[in-house]
Amino acid sequence: MSTPHDLTDAEFAELDELLATTPAPLQALDASMLDGYLCGVLVQPRLIDSDEWLPNIFDYDGGVLPDDVDAAWLARIRELVERRHAALNRSLVEDGWFDPVVLDLDEPSAEPEEPPPADEDAEAAQARQTYAAMSPISRTLMPWVAGFQHACLCFPELSEIDDQAVMAALARLYRHLPAETDEEKEVVATLDREHPLKDLDDAIEELIVSVADLADLTQERRYAVETIRREGPKLGRNDPCHCGSGRKYKQCHGAN
Repeated sequence: MSTPHDLTDAEFAELDELLATTPAPLQALDASMLDGYLCGVLVQPRLIDSDEWLPNIFDYDGGVLPDDVDAAWLARIRELVERRHAALNRSLVEDGWFDPVVLDLDEPSAEPEEPPPADEDAEAAQARQTYAAMSPISRTLMPWVAGFQHACLCFPELSEIDDQAVMAALARLYRHLPAETDEEKEVVATLDREHPLKDLDDAIEELIVSVADLADLTQERRYAVETIRREGPKLGRNDPCHCGSGRKYKQCHGAN
């Protein structure tokens, strides 16, 4: 059986365009968020079937595709996404490494920033100010990490693991999301102080290592095989058969 190959640059662009045509009012993930989401699915402490994780890519807020959606459109998206999922899984398992889809931000413009809209509410203003305070590195990685976090919100098992190593790896990823609470700000400040990032390449390497660490930390749980436990003691061949016939087990139900 042939191994499915990863997407080409043209196919990544095609997938991004297909997702952008998701029927309104749904707001699908873009290519970078999708890549983070798939990694978030892969490092969960259980194997998740594509029928369970696929619907979440079409709306960040949990919306559902309409029943009359274009079947050919959906099939092509599914084909591309499942190939990327398989390629990421293969890279993590075989190499402990992968190449994330990170979109470079445009160079800062020399033009002055446009003033905020007059009708901007307090929440939107706070979000804009928080984003403006983020480093250029975190702004670049934020879509990918937001996609990863989306997977962890859809499937909370990973975040619920009581393991300091898991929490530390998640913190290294979430440092690139807007810090809103005092606790989050303190975590980011501690990471910036104790593990500063020199540049974007350094930050991407930390991101990859963090995901690979999570894959290793959850591997045993993910591939654990549940065993069937007997409710009673095992019958010996010379014991009375459980059916109540009065004969020995080896002469009754154990005869086959």
